[in-house]
Amino acid sequence: MKVIDLLKENAIALNMSPSSKQELYDKLIDLHCGAGNVSDKEQFKKDIAKREEEGPTAIGDGVAIPHAKSEAVAKPGLAAATVPSGIDLDAMDGAPSNLIFMIAAPKQGGDMHLEVLSRLTVMLMDEAFRKKLLAAKSVKEFLKYIDEKEIEKYGAEDAAAEPAPEPQPAPQPAKKVKLVAVTACPTGIAHTFMAAEALEQKAAELGYEIKVETNGSGGAKNVLTAKEIAEADGVIIAADKNVEMARFDGKRMVQTKVSDGIHKPGELIEKIVSGAAGVYSHKGGGKAADTESEGGDGIGHSIYKHLMNGVSHMLPFVVGGGILIALAFLFDDYEINPAGFGTNTPFAAFFKTIGDTAFGFMLPILAGFIAMSIADRPGLAVGFVGGAMAVAGTTFASLVNPDANVVSAGFLGALFAGFVGGYITLGLEKACSKLPDALEGIKPVLIYPLVGILLMGLVMFLFNPIIGALNTALNNGLKAMSGASKILLGIVLGGMMSIDMGGPFNKAAYVFGTAAIAEGNYDIMAAVMVGGMVPPLAIALCTTFFKNRFTPSERKSGVVNYIMGLCFISEGAIPYAASDPLRVIPSCIVGSAVSGALSMAFGCTLMAPHGGIFVFPVVGNVLGYLIALVVGSVVGALMLALLKKPLGEKAGLK
Repeated sequence: MKVIDLLKENAIALNMSPSSKQELYDKLIDLHCGAGNVSDKEQFKKDIAKREEEGPTAIGDGVAIPHAKSEAVAKPGLAAATVPSGIDLDAMDGAPSNLIFMIAAPKQGGDMHLEVLSRLTVMLMDEAFRKKLLAAKSVKEFLKYIDEKEIEKYGAEDAAAEPAPEPQPAPQPAKKVKLVAVTACPTGIAHTFMAAEALEQKAAELGYEIKVETNGSGGAKNVLTAKEIAEADGVIIAADKNVEMARFDGKRMVQTKVSDGIHKPGELIEKIVSGAAGVYSHKGGGKAADTESEGGDGIGHSIYKHLMNGVSHMLPFVVGGGILIALAFLFDDYEINPAGFGTNTPFAAFFKTIGDTAFGFMLPILAGFIAMSIADRPGLAVGFVGGAMAVAGTTFASLVNPDANVVSAGFLGALFAGFVGGYITLGLEKACSKLPDALEGIKPVLIYPLVGILLMGLVMFLFNPIIGALNTALNNGLKAMSGASKILLGIVLGGMMSIDMGGPFNKAAYVFGTAAIAEGNYDIMAAVMVGGMVPPLAIALCTTFFKNRFTPSERKSGVVNYIMGLCFISEGAIPYAASDPLRVIPSCIVGSAVSGALSMAFGCTLMAPHGGIFVFPVVGNVLGYLIALVVGSVVGALMLALLKKPLGEKAGLK
């Protein structure tokens, strides 16, 4: 069924200027009644209101598609209105809506409204088409634009002016499009699930079936089965770390950043449905060349993704080990033996021993999983050994002279080992590709680990003294920082946490903080975490005390941001930043920078790279840290309130 078949001239109202959402919807319902689509106006009005209670039907970019399946619908139909000045319909992007289509679907009429919703949504993604509809000077012109666009998008096979066909057997229902997806972000806390939700919502709007696997901090959830993958028409991978790819061999696929899963779900789905996406061919290490990529898998993003894969696997060791070591210091008596602080009492030594053991795995895990991200499973052992050798700092000189000075290459050495180990393994795979098929089984269990670890050892023996010296110079420089230079570092790191809230800038500051923990510099992580806690808290405060700056749905979501901010989940601010970036992002950056600076000024320290308020008991100078958090959040909220005008002052929202 075509969109144009359901939209009649007497069901269109152009250039409306309603004073409220209810007035607009009442007019659209009247149009449905006038067109003979609705037999019971009051019942249909209740069903529309019930659907609106489930969530906004304003999909953003000025478009709203309210709809309902109702017993009051006599025949399926559409009503349309244009509101050039815009009206607030609680759109997901926070912008006013000016192009509204209301769908009336019969209760027993199947999923007709979803089919129409699908076509409408895809067509309305075209900005030029939306502008033409808004500029239409007559109802006939409005219908003409829709007809032309539908034929352009879906062909003229539905055209009404065709001769009557010969009687044919009843057609079978069209096969419903089935999609599968995987979402993943480095920390697996917010982006992962926000992307999954966006894809599920958009697929439902378009009338498609989708199952999304989330690779979160608690492991993979909603895991895809072999049967579901086999039946799927395509796969969407929205991830900033590597996921298990071999199972998707031969499937049409789009690979992209997790943020695109949040902000561009419709475009990703359309790539699959339209056939524009390439077919994935698994080759062990990287992404197949013929797979469709959405602007995220260049050299820079590949390096970032490999790094984040290592960091995400390293974090549990840092978090668990760091908190246990901090507890050891908390419960120990410094006066007994300052040199042995942390192990002076059996109780403290218990925590310190376990924490040190966990910390000992941190850098080998980082290197191992970076290498695994690059070269799949064969790279794990090679990278892991390289990371352990970076920690040990062994060199050719120390082999010859046991008394030679050995300097650990630390975090930088582990990064180096991870990337080198991954590419060593890829090189081995390529070198062994010409070996007889009879040797295929021994490659991963003998050749790759034996030769790979040997080559990794040679490289680390050679480069450890260079990287160790660089690592030592960097740490000495950080420890020597004081006064203004230290506060400036806090400003930079705190501000970076709010630039993209979970994106590359945020993660760069976060990785720097975890690297500092590995080297015993705990004030840097304190500035990083407090900077990341500020954005959601600033927005929550602003939505609480300056309510007239936000829509009803934004105010409701603002309460949740108190929890997300206190839990160090910066991503709670993303919907607000996406809808109003020029005001929200600068406000959050300033607030975070203030908190980072105060944290440094007060000498706050933190040995755990996550946990928010739950790890405050092990923060050094917790009172100063609370002051830094509160002041930064208030500064961010006040700046946002100054930059955002009350909604009543916006054009079209008076």
